Amino acid sequence: MRVRTTVVAASTLVLCLAAAGCGPDDGEDRSAGGKATVSRTPASGSTATATPGAGSAATPSSDGRTLTEAELAKVALTTGEVKGYEVAPLEGTDERGTEKAGTEACRPIAAIINGSPEPAPAATVFRTAMDTAEEGKDDQTVVTEILTSHPKGGAEELLRSVREAVGACADGFRTTSEDGPSTYTGVKTLPATEAGQESFAYQVTGSLEGVEVPLVFHLVRTGSTVVTFYAANFLTTTAPEIPAALVTAQAAKLP
Repeated sequence: MRVRTTVVAASTLVLCLAAAGCGPDDGEDRSAGGKATVSRTPASGSTATATPGAGSAATPSSDGRTLTEAELAKVALTTGEVKGYEVAPLEGTDERGTEKAGTEACRPIAAIINGSPEPAPAATVFRTAMDTAEEGKDDQTVVTEILTSHPKGGAEELLRSVREAVGACADGFRTTSEDGPSTYTGVKTLPATEAGQESFAYQVTGSLEGVEVPLVFHLVRTGSTVVTFYAANFLTTTAPEIPAALVTAQAAKLP
C-alpha cells in the first residue's frame, strides 16, 4: 500500500501508515532520533485509570474561553512539568494529511489521523513528549500532543463525533489520499485516564504491508480546549500506552 506523510509523521510521530514509503522493508530508519519505533509498549509506571468515556468525578470548572494560538502555547506542557519527560514543539506541522475516509461515519477518525480534528479549530499547537530515561532505546516512549481551541460548542462536537465514529467504525475502514489508499482493520474504545471535563481513548489498527500497527489516541476536553494525545507501536502488535502522568498534567493546565 502507498501511504502519505501527515502532520505528525513530519516528525515521524503520526501514522507511518500515512507516511510515504515508510514500509518496514524499505531499508530506511525513519523514526525520531534514528529509533525503530515511536512509542514504548507499555510505559512503565504509567498505568491509566480505567474509566472509558467520561471525565473525573470531581469535574473541573472552566471559563470556556476560545484560546488563541499564543494562549494555547502557554498552557501546553513544558519540560520539567512531568518528571522524566522532555517536551518540545513538533516540527514540520505545516503539512497535514489528506486521508479521506471511504465511509462518512469514519470521517472524524480520519481527520484526527490527518492532524486536523473536526470541527476545524480556531487555533492549534503541537508538542511532543519523550521519556528521557529511555533515550537511545528502540522502544522509547514518544507521545504527540495536538492542542486545539474551538468556537462555542466545537470542542463538545469534536468529542461527540469521535465517540460516534469509534462505535460506527469498529470493523475498520479504508481511506484514500493523493498517494493512494490506506487500510485500518479495526477501531475500539480503550480505558481512559480520568482528566478534564471529558476523557476518551481509542485504538485504530492499521495495516502496513500486511502487518498490524496499533495506534492509540486519547482526547481530553476542558471547556473549549481539546488535547489529542497520540502514540504508535511499530515494533509489535501490542497497543502502546499513553502515560497517565502526561494526560493529567496537561489537563490540569487547561483553563
